[in-house]
Amino acid sequence: MIRIGNASGFYGDRFTAWREMLDGGELDVLTGDYLAELTMLILARDRLRDPDLGYAKTFLRQLETCLGTALDRGVRIVTNAGGLNPAGLAAAIDKLANRLGLPARVGYVEGDTIQRPDALSANAYLGAFGIAACLDGGADVVVTGRVTDASLVVGPAIARYGWGRDDLDELAGATVAGHLIECGAQVTGGNFSFFTELPDGGHRPGFPIAEVHADGSTVLTKHVGTGGAVTVETVTAQLLYEIGGPAYLGPDVVARLDTVTLRADGPDRVQVSGVRGTPPPATLKVGVNNLGGFRNSMTFVLCGLDIEAKAALVRGQVEQAVGKDGLEFVLARTDHPDAADTEAASALLHVHLRDGDKARAGRAFSAAAVELALASYPGCTLTTLPGDATPYGVFTADAIPQDAVAHVAVLPRGERVPIAPPLRTASAPTAAAAAETVSGGEAAVDGPTRRGALGELVGARSGDKGGDANLGVWARTEAGYAWLRAWLTVERLAELLPETAPLTVRRYELPNLRAVNFVIEGLLGAGVAASTRFDPQAKALGELLRARIVDLPADVPPGPDPRSRTEVTP
Repeated sequence: MIRIGNASGFYGDRFTAWREMLDGGELDVLTGDYLAELTMLILARDRLRDPDLGYAKTFLRQLETCLGTALDRGVRIVTNAGGLNPAGLAAAIDKLANRLGLPARVGYVEGDTIQRPDALSANAYLGAFGIAACLDGGADVVVTGRVTDASLVVGPAIARYGWGRDDLDELAGATVAGHLIECGAQVTGGNFSFFTELPDGGHRPGFPIAEVHADGSTVLTKHVGTGGAVTVETVTAQLLYEIGGPAYLGPDVVARLDTVTLRADGPDRVQVSGVRGTPPPATLKVGVNNLGGFRNSMTFVLCGLDIEAKAALVRGQVEQAVGKDGLEFVLARTDHPDAADTEAASALLHVHLRDGDKARAGRAFSAAAVELALASYPGCTLTTLPGDATPYGVFTADAIPQDAVAHVAVLPRGERVPIAPPLRTASAPTAAAAAETVSGGEAAVDGPTRRGALGELVGARSGDKGGDANLGVWARTEAGYAWLRAWLTVERLAELLPETAPLTVRRYELPNLRAVNFVIEGLLGAGVAASTRFDPQAKALGELLRARIVDLPADVPPGPDPRSRTEVTP
């Protein structure tokens, strides 16, 4: 097997993780994922200021602390920190290695940039064969731009085992492994619904390792002595993160998530097997970022009685001062009746303004809000000082034929190796065709019930995909899943989370994971960078659902199924 670790799940993850992973135990490859839809916007703005930038600068500082160790131990590094400028980062790494006196061979992958004159940035999600070509060409460090997150793991596995385009099951298995470790500590207990059950209470989870075998099966684990845990449930939680239907689309393969089998394999070890793959789609996803305009926000504190009337007064005053266009008012009823302190007695009125005119969205708006301090509702106060507007981005997804992209691996000595697109492709299933529904939800509980929080019986993980959100919910026992599957319909989700009611919601079942997954279209509007939602990335959506009080089946006990719970190290 090949031991592939991960030391970064996003741009801003734990700085010391690279050092910790290299010092913590044996590895063959260490990966780092830095890119997200919002990150690409940040890097695009960096490059507007300086054409030599456009990559994750933090990675260089991290690499300086551990490049020598990686070379000494034969650990190869693969990262998408190249962002919008992989060639620039590769050159910076060469310069760093020369300064440190280290013989590092650096390769990089390019071809993801799509020329769109009307866009701030447009990048196709490339596959893993360019990474494999760089490793085959002797690279110690491989830098990419926008590849799929899973490709950082699939590429080294291709290089190790010599898989070809038709080894679909093997590619699919490695793709699932890549998806599991791409978000770093999220698979080892980070952001886990049942964090209080972890050996260290979730204080400092270690980073993950995927032991990928020649048949595409994997064992998920972590270095001995690190925090968190690797259990069937922590792996299930990450498997449900930011997915759609059972067909997990990628540029090299479509991995069928409804074929994944998870099995405890010892302390902090979970085997991931049985994954089946089908040919990839004929197109690549393209992420497009544009500047959407300017925005600003002010928050009023409304304390005590007549909360709704106070909010209505502010609304009328602000609209009169700056006009109605682009204004959004969100009243958060955080107040409690008969409270003994100001904070507990107060609601928050968030006022957002988005406009193409920076001046109107800037001081003209925020100063108008502050001017109400002595001329509005009783007890008027704000949490923010007047400030200027900031630009925001809008993310959209597009598609381009696979053969329209010049996917190239640039080897350490400068040789350019074109990466041919897959010869065999298939039509991707439409979201509507793949969605599954169940009927008879009202008959799901035919015995005694008890009132309790939904989270007593289920875990959840949620996240963002452009303007959409995903919400994966898994049951802790087989009996719990039988109830969950019949009970948690799209209609009931709308009752529990009213903001989903007017939106298109796709529901998918994953019985092998005892889970259902919802894709909520348009919940995040024009994407994370433009969203004014309190939880702009929908990270807390799952915990909101778990906190709802519902009628639970009295004969389904809370707690995990002992048969599916792996041992964990103390």
